[in-house]
Amino acid sequence: MATDISPDSDHDLRPTVTELRLSAFRAHRAVTLPLTSLTLLAGASGSGKTSVLQAYEALGRLAAGDVLREVFPDPALCVPEWAGGDGQGRRGFRLGCTVDGPTGAVRLDLAVQVEPALRIVGERLSCAGRTLFSTALRDPRRSRVEGAWYTSGRSTVTRAALPDDRLGTSLLPLRVAGRTDGQLHVLAAAEQTVLGLRSAFACDPQPRGMRRPVAMGEGRLRQGCDNLAEVLHRTRRQCAQRHARLAAAVRAGCAGEITGLHVEELADGTVRALLARGEGRATPVGRLGDGELRYLALALVLLTGPGVLAVDQVTEVPDAYQSLTVLADGLDRCLDRRQARELVRLAAEMAGRGHVRLVGAVADAGFAQGVEGVTVVDLEP
Repeated sequence: MATDISPDSDHDLRPTVTELRLSAFRAHRAVTLPLTSLTLLAGASGSGKTSVLQAYEALGRLAAGDVLREVFPDPALCVPEWAGGDGQGRRGFRLGCTVDGPTGAVRLDLAVQVEPALRIVGERLSCAGRTLFSTALRDPRRSRVEGAWYTSGRSTVTRAALPDDRLGTSLLPLRVAGRTDGQLHVLAAAEQTVLGLRSAFACDPQPRGMRRPVAMGEGRLRQGCDNLAEVLHRTRRQCAQRHARLAAAVRAGCAGEITGLHVEELADGTVRALLARGEGRATPVGRLGDGELRYLALALVLLTGPGVLAVDQVTEVPDAYQSLTVLADGLDRCLDRRQARELVRLAAEMAGRGHVRLVGAVADAGFAQGVEGVTVVDLEP
């Protein structure tokens, strides 16, 4: 059940995932989940919150061109326990999504076979009731599927063999000529889908790794946020306004007097982050509790963008047409109610500006009640 605490305020034309469908994936069956610019997945342990985020991340990686085996290293876990094999012993899972954008609402549906061999056996891309692209397994002995896309003109459909271990939609810009109106429609739908999906950043800060000083590198925040101090060093120098907003967020979510957020360069070339306490006092972030460290890391993620996070940017697309979706499993883990609320308020602020979208898994979304711009999806059975 979805409860809108406030309407979604994101009305621009950047491709965004607005719906996730888990037809048969892990414990989910015939589940459709609406996604807005700030979505909280609420439910007790075992309700399937993590599975939803894993499905989203998997679709994003496939859209970026990763092969099936890399995306699903243990695919048998994705097959629902209740899913029996067909007459030939084949078992698998199904998932999909809807990506809104300039082309309209584009649906992507995917069927993955796990047994007897891992492969994509069916894919469909559709818009406004028309199938624009589809694949089908014609010969199980070959590692190919037959792809067919809408062409219009003299021939309404073009067919070609495609690999069965990659998302066909991501390959269409290399295969479709773009000479007819039909081909241009297919390309626009495929590019919108790929762009909307591959903008995801799965984030789960690990406090243990964040306590140590880190070496300077390229300054892109990793999923576990273990290089937090390095990224703070970069953002402090490059964007004073965002850094000041982060310091304000830290004051709202961490204990004691905090006058600033600094980074210290150590003699061995590493850096560590410090909370300035006033009168020359400072606390290394390594001394903070797990909740404060996770709060700090998640606030940093929400205030940065693809150029700072370790995500694969689409370099050929202008920044104005790209969006970033943060996937945060256990968003409220280790946080007290005040910290969780402040974090969601920050997410709502950034989502309202169009800078970021958030899909976060929480045990109980009660702390977000009254925060403008939040949609809560209850995964309780």
